[in-house]
Amino acid sequence: MNMLSKAQPNQRSAPAVRKPEGGGLLGRLKEQRLLYVLMLPAIILTLMFSYVPMFGLYMAFINYQPGGGSFFKQFFTTDFVGLQWFEYFFTNGDFVRIMRNTIAQSFLSLLFGFPMPIILALMINELRNGWFKRTFQTVSYMPHFISWVIAANIIVTMLSSGGVINNLLTGLGIVDEPIQFMQKGPLFWWIIAFSNTWKDMGFNAIMYLAAISAINPELYEVAKVDGASRLKQMLHITLPSIRPTIIILAILAVGGILNAGFDQQYLLQNNTVLQYSEVIDTYTYKYGLQNGMFSYGAAVGLFKSVVAFILVISVNQMAKKMNEQSLF
Repeated sequence: MNMLSKAQPNQRSAPAVRKPEGGGLLGRLKEQRLLYVLMLPAIILTLMFSYVPMFGLYMAFINYQPGGGSFFKQFFTTDFVGLQWFEYFFTNGDFVRIMRNTIAQSFLSLLFGFPMPIILALMINELRNGWFKRTFQTVSYMPHFISWVIAANIIVTMLSSGGVINNLLTGLGIVDEPIQFMQKGPLFWWIIAFSNTWKDMGFNAIMYLAAISAINPELYEVAKVDGASRLKQMLHITLPSIRPTIIILAILAVGGILNAGFDQQYLLQNNTVLQYSEVIDTYTYKYGLQNGMFSYGAAVGLFKSVVAFILVISVNQMAKKMNEQSLF
């Protein structure tokens, strides 16, 4: 007799899968209502500070001038000028200079500032002394919490004629006389790049350290048994494991290529290097707020946001085609 063909009388049936109450979207909302309640504050804040202010983009297409009357009345009754402010930005003599400075500073900051947190995280992960590891990590991300006002003064002091850098260069015989770093325009791009890297690499390394901590320790144990050195473990286990994190942050970094920054440029620039230091953010501030050209400033800011959006979408699609991790 084939015992497998007979049903077992005391065999328990599989538990039924619980279906959402009511079915569909409303059923899922009712079943997970507590989760949505927890999300409600974040949704309200996002709508309030990210979506509601977007109606102000209309300012880029009008010739808005503030007056003594109601803001909304003046805002919606001002003459519509279409793409006039965008055309003015693209055709005046400032466009090429502003875009050159913005892209150059952002590219150099990305070139040095993106790989350095990865290298720093790998170095910290390889430290075996717990006390020294925690101390080194704390010291590395402390510059991130220093205000740019203080950081800019530190940088200017170090690069002055009698600063540490010039004293070191002259003391080693590399240069005969002090270099006027803050008076040479082409050097300003490199100063901004190294300043951004120094200030943020320790803090950015935290994300990579978090990704490294999630790696299965058994992978390292197996590699040790196979005779892999610590360098090979880093190259063949650590780096491939944090590759999705690297790709996601790379997509976001490329999307912000026009975000050269405002604080550091505004605080470090001077009239001597203005041709090399003026970027989109400082340009928008000076023309939009200081000169009262609000619509022009809004148009320049909208242009930067559109370019950033296109870059994020493009790089994300490239990552998808390469079968890598992507944002969406």
